Amino acid sequence: MTTLTSASGIVSLLDEQQPDLQVYALQQLNGLVNEFWAEISDSVAKIEILYEDTSFPERALAALVTSKIYYYLGELDDSLTFALGAGQSFDLIDTSEYVETIISKCIDKYILLRTTKNESEIDPRLQAIVERMFHRCIDDEEYEQAIGIALESHRLDVVEAIVKKGPANKLLSYVLEVCMTLVQNLEFRNQVLRLLVTLYQTLEEPDYVSVSQCLVHLNDATKCASILQSLVVKEEELMAYQIAFDLEENATQEFLSKVSKALPEDDAPGSEDVNMTDKPFQKIRSILSGEESIRLHLEFLYRNNHTDLMILKATKTALEPRNSIFHSAVTFSNAFMHAGTTSDEFLRQNLEWLSRATNWSKFSATAALGVIHKGQLEQSMNLLAPYLPQEGVASTSAYSEGGSLYALGLINANHGSDILDYIKNALRDAVGEVIQHGACLGLGVAGMATADEGIYSELKNTLFSDSAVAGEAAGLAMGLVMLGTASQEAIEEMLQYAHETQHEKIIRGLAVGISLIMYGKEEQADVLIQQLLDDKDPILRYGGIYTIAMAYSGTGNNKAIRKLLHVAVSDVNDDVRRAAVTALGFILLRNSQQVPRIVQLLSESYNPHVRYGASLALGISCAGTGYLDALELLEPMAKDPVDFVRQGALIAQAMILVQQTENTNPKVAGVRKQYEKIISDKHDDPMARFGATLAQGIIDAGGRNVTISLVSPSGHAKMPAIIGMAVFTQFWYWHPLTHMLSLAFTPTAVIGLNSNLQTPKLEFISNVKPSLFAYPPALKPPSAAVVEKVATAVLSTTAKAKARAKKNEKEKGDPIDVDKESIKEEKKEDAKEERKKKKKEENFMVLDNMARVMPAQLKHISLKEDSRYVPVKKNVVGGIVMLVDKRPSEEEDLIEPSAPSGADATGSGSVEEEAPPFEPFEYSFED
Repeated sequence: MTTLTSASGIVSLLDEQQPDLQVYALQQLNGLVNEFWAEISDSVAKIEILYEDTSFPERALAALVTSKIYYYLGELDDSLTFALGAGQSFDLIDTSEYVETIISKCIDKYILLRTTKNESEIDPRLQAIVERMFHRCIDDEEYEQAIGIALESHRLDVVEAIVKKGPANKLLSYVLEVCMTLVQNLEFRNQVLRLLVTLYQTLEEPDYVSVSQCLVHLNDATKCASILQSLVVKEEELMAYQIAFDLEENATQEFLSKVSKALPEDDAPGSEDVNMTDKPFQKIRSILSGEESIRLHLEFLYRNNHTDLMILKATKTALEPRNSIFHSAVTFSNAFMHAGTTSDEFLRQNLEWLSRATNWSKFSATAALGVIHKGQLEQSMNLLAPYLPQEGVASTSAYSEGGSLYALGLINANHGSDILDYIKNALRDAVGEVIQHGACLGLGVAGMATADEGIYSELKNTLFSDSAVAGEAAGLAMGLVMLGTASQEAIEEMLQYAHETQHEKIIRGLAVGISLIMYGKEEQADVLIQQLLDDKDPILRYGGIYTIAMAYSGTGNNKAIRKLLHVAVSDVNDDVRRAAVTALGFILLRNSQQVPRIVQLLSESYNPHVRYGASLALGISCAGTGYLDALELLEPMAKDPVDFVRQGALIAQAMILVQQTENTNPKVAGVRKQYEKIISDKHDDPMARFGATLAQGIIDAGGRNVTISLVSPSGHAKMPAIIGMAVFTQFWYWHPLTHMLSLAFTPTAVIGLNSNLQTPKLEFISNVKPSLFAYPPALKPPSAAVVEKVATAVLSTTAKAKARAKKNEKEKGDPIDVDKESIKEEKKEDAKEERKKKKKEENFMVLDNMARVMPAQLKHISLKEDSRYVPVKKNVVGGIVMLVDKRPSEEEDLIEPSAPSGADATGSGSVEEEAPPFEPFEYSFED
């Protein structure tokens, strides 16, 4: 069969007068256009005339051929126009490159018109092609692809229709994930979430856990309360408790208090005499207040404390306590290592060292008690009583009193309803800026996101006193209290005062405070962001950068990233550039794997401040992941010639490697040795040694039982953790703010609870080798130095005499040598057997309730098949889990709490109870 070499013969048929011949020509050209488009393009005008002729029978075919010609000529807009004119002749099922390209062009144009609200301009033919595309996806069961197009084009009706036709559970979780990570318009995202709330409730088994997640994003406390109430009425209390725990983990104080107030009272008669087991709403309130989860995490951290005090002792010995920066460094490291464990053993063992703290070092050392005892809400006042300012008593040490008020806030961080009035009064009565500073920070941390007008006005009065030290803390605390409210009045007052005052410290406190007020507001913050970025004061531009970081945290918003990258390379101020690169870490919390690629060039910048920002951005976004690409970028920065870049890189490495073991990450051992080497090297820069000491505390934080987690397992951005991290980054200017990192520490526990919120004894199976996720081995104390004997001089004559004697013994064949050789062989065999025993490690591990389970380990955790308990959330084992008891008639074996509470809380968490005295006895003397 001969192959066609030209289309000229067929093209000539277009000049015929008979429509049948013209139709035949178009049919042939339709198949040949991909080969002979260059030749046919000369006659494109003739084909267009046929399309425009209303009497021509195959106008659609003429449009299709014209569309293909323009496609091959690279005129995609013209090609799309004629493809729309082709109607049904344009075959969506065809998988050719032409069809795929035109469809994508169609969809892009449709999305653009829909999102810019130009719906009146949408061509009905364009709409028809997109509708046909949706039907094609549904027929091919490509549901996720259709949902993606529907969400991008804001077609909620299509999303709803697809979810109802496909596997609903799978598709709804996909919509929720896409909605929270890719949908960048806040208003539309809220519409999607409202639709999801409706769809989740129409499932055969309504997914109340996901509904509650959506309602937190929508800030709909009333609906949340009604769902909890309906679950209790249906006698599904366990699910209600599980949702309450999830809400407590993800929502703000203000939201939780609204839910609590909206719940009805337990109307059991004689409520004083009724056991709490019969009061589900009281339990839910207790969970929402944070009391239950804090109690459980405190118990977990106390039980499983694996802090290695040898590391701290070696660091303390290597660093001179006379230097206040080193004293503070060890204080911070100890606070992080013992965060939430209640163990102040290191402080008790080193009271003489502790007493050397002066001025702000003393402030930080006292505040460290707040990190160590974090969560002991009931005992916070007793624990800090020796340090807190006393009414009517003159101040003995302003620094320890100020530090104790800050510590009180840290203990009650984000759950401060009980102590806010006390700190507010302490601020009102405070004499001196140091105590005011501590009280302001304490109020900010404890009253986070409460939007309490009384506290705000008290802080404002302190700000207006125009004291640099107190004003800085007041500005920051005002932002913390009004966190995420977008209060226009507060922003205007703070901005006005920032322009009026001469104190840089106050301006900086206000700049960061303003950014916190806009937390999570996305597009609503754009006007303020532009206003701050255009300011001539670099500190306010710095505040503008943090406003971008807070408003768009975790969204991955492209517009925000572009703005930050532009500022990072264009601003004239180093602080602003450093902040801009650091802020990338907050924006890309959910897309941590993109960060190394984005900051790679910035990490090689000539400007050390940009390099420092790149290291922190990697640490913030990849915290707790052990991500190797990020660690490889940090390695050269940890050896940077500039001291503060090394400091940032060392801290970032610790954030990424927190809770990583040598078996899960090959970099761990080298990084730990590097910290020891830098700390012990007296000639290294103090800033690098400070960073290494801080890093040691972070990598072993919370007794090696916490990770740094800014996003919850369910995908929520954790507000207290993000805020804690943002304020922690201000330690560049003010070391006491280092303690704020403790807000980002998340205990990695599996805690199973029964219906009475008690912890029964049960066993989980970890289906991996125990060594993979084991605690690091403790450091061995240095062995006592042995004085070596000096080798005695041996004369040549003596050596010759010995050699002759040996030769004679060999000739005699002494049996003793044979015995020695056989003993050696036996020892070798024994050693081999021991190695074999070590190699044979089990492939699973049995864990008790309240055991440490790292995030990477969660997917390997399961309950025993014959277990008495099953989790109320299907296929979810991790965090606090409500358990259904399959044998409720049998008596439960419960775990007794061992964490200090009540009077013994003031004692050391790690010192054992004193043994009882011996019983009196008489000794009978006999002659």
